[in-house]
Amino acid sequence: MTRSLVTFAAVLLVAVAGCGGSSNESSKNAGSNTTGATPTPTETPSATATATAKSGGGGGGGGGGETVQLAAPADGSLKFDKTTLDAKAGNVTIDLDNPSSTPHAVAIEGNGVDQSSQTVTASKTSVTADLKPGTYTFYCPVPGHRQAGMEGTLTVK
Repeated sequence: MTRSLVTFAAVLLVAVAGCGGSSNESSKNAGSNTTGATPTPTETPSATATATAKSGGGGGGGGGGETVQLAAPADGSLKFDKTTLDAKAGNVTIDLDNPSSTPHAVAIEGNGVDQSSQTVTASKTSVTADLKPGTYTFYCPVPGHRQAGMEGTLTVK
């Protein structure tokens, strides 16, 4: 008799704990995180928002954007193959091809943006930023290179 009373009490306890509350309470509390648990994916910032915050671009175009090509000369001279670039607003990437043994990188600045790529020799690198329409400067951030003329204008529409 005692054993069946304990079993009944355990089953009753599990059934009551499983009920929890009305469906209105569950719906009302959905999405709130008061337990201190790890946020759900919908509560964490998106990769785009994180990139925007890091670049200082502040929500350029949401989507859009594009990749533009830039190169340094194979002889190692301090210039780019272009002094003007055009791109659509949004996530803009400048791909730099540096075939020489002279170190080069590419950076974008202007309108609150200040992003740089890695410096490379005989390799490729790129920089990406979320850009609003406007005019930006791209340049080589290796000391002395910008002053020698490795810069240009990036127009974002």
